[in-house]
Amino acid sequence: MRVHFIVHEAFEAPGAYERWAHDRRHTVTHSRLHAGGRLPATAEGIDLLVVMGGPQSPATTTAECPHFDAARERELIADCAAAGGAVIGVCLGAQLLGEALGAPCRPSPEPEIGSFPVTLAEAGLRHPLLRGFDASFDTGHWHHDMPGLTDDATVLAASRGCPRQIVAYGRFLYGFQCHMEFDADLVEGLIASAEEELAALADRPFVQSPDQLRSGDHRGANQLLELFLDRLAADHAAA
Repeated sequence: MRVHFIVHEAFEAPGAYERWAHDRRHTVTHSRLHAGGRLPATAEGIDLLVVMGGPQSPATTTAECPHFDAARERELIADCAAAGGAVIGVCLGAQLLGEALGAPCRPSPEPEIGSFPVTLAEAGLRHPLLRGFDASFDTGHWHHDMPGLTDDATVLAASRGCPRQIVAYGRFLYGFQCHMEFDADLVEGLIASAEEELAALADRPFVQSPDQLRSGDHRGANQLLELFLDRLAADHAAA
């Protein structure tokens, strides 16, 4: 499988997504936009596009962040979807995926920063790519917004702070508002990049302190993510 990652910031790296791709010996390429990398011109040569998160929003302009072109990313996502490719959007990437399919992102009812449980909806419990997942499991979060919903989108999982944590937009199109890819190094980088944000949100119910963030154990979520990705890759290959 040819997997391409769009990375907006060094501290929002692919983590467990990329470890899975290398462990399964998939072909891996990157657009490290924060380091001057460029987006692919088209979806040609991409079987799975993974669009990572970042401090930007889909409304962020190139004047505000010169290395982030939301319109071009939406075009590439739409191109991949139209070509029958698989697309996973993570956090900001999930919001861009929804927008590429015609559904503007929305503010989340609550910001979530930390490790909190998500709960599978009935559709999630029945979904073949989530088969065998616990009805509720802990995973990472770091967001203020959430993806929009198209008419045929299906919410597979929600949390107490956000009703759209995992969204299926199609057979091969998934938005993850949550961060199942987190590990200790990623969390440490995020803490270093967000000292002011964490201080400003310290009184919010779903925002953890730096010490609490560091104590999170993301190995279970990583394992579930690998299972999901294995099933997605197998389904895409079969099609």
